[in-house]
Amino acid sequence: MAIVLGENRYGKAETRLVRVTRDGETHTLTDLNVSVALSGDLAATHLTGDNGGVLPTDTMKNTVYAFAKEPGVGEPEEFALLLARHFVETHTQIRAARVGIESFGWERLGPHSFRRLGDHTRTTEVTVTVEQTQVVSGISGMTLLNATNSEFHGFAQDRYTTLPETTDRILATAVDARWRHLRDDTDWAKSFPAAVEALTAAFVDTYSYSLQQTLFAMGSRVLTELPEVAEIRLALPNKHHYLVDLSPFELSNHNEVFIAGDRPYGLIEGTVTRDDVPPAITEWYP
Repeated sequence: MAIVLGENRYGKAETRLVRVTRDGETHTLTDLNVSVALSGDLAATHLTGDNGGVLPTDTMKNTVYAFAKEPGVGEPEEFALLLARHFVETHTQIRAARVGIESFGWERLGPHSFRRLGDHTRTTEVTVTVEQTQVVSGISGMTLLNATNSEFHGFAQDRYTTLPETTDRILATAVDARWRHLRDDTDWAKSFPAAVEALTAAFVDTYSYSLQQTLFAMGSRVLTELPEVAEIRLALPNKHHYLVDLSPFELSNHNEVFIAGDRPYGLIEGTVTRDDVPPAITEWYP
């Protein structure tokens, strides 16, 4: 039996970057968390400790900050593409670069004042190889709730089933979605809010018989409205709301008072894809 080195990569994780762009009295704020991972001809450092091909992770961090100054930070996808292409094009031993970005939103309060938004985080993951490019955009932590128009019944049961069937329930979830683009020249500033709007509208418009059905409706709406998207993957936790028994207090409860459950929770995951798109060049997940 031979022991060999398998797939490997290394990089600098979670470089925190805040960029202030000053245009006279009006400032613009960009708040990012940038992670870089490189792979390629790096066997020597693992097998013999020869670091000749290893670009220090501290250099990756410095590159993030230098690029933030010049050429500057635009949309997260655009910035990730610039970084990933730089590492592949300037270091021949690097065959692939993966750059992941979390983008945190701030609401403008004045020319130079802002308030941090906490309703969701925008995400980007770009992979650049010598031959190909892959761009995945996404969102995490966007909590949605329908107070009605949701049912759950007719499910499989066994001796351990205690969940009652219902024809009127609260449906709530915290959306974690990622979508893969067909091209790397998309108008990122328009595409991301359009995808978020499609996800939200599908959740609102769907009369739900299961969270799985809602997941498919949300993914389908994105693919229908955004032709630049090849596929979308969603992970939807079911944020359970349990009806409180008020009978000990001689009170009725007609779907009005609930316990918001924390854990455990159901987790619904799925991919919605076009049947004629090229495969991904590397794996990616919500």
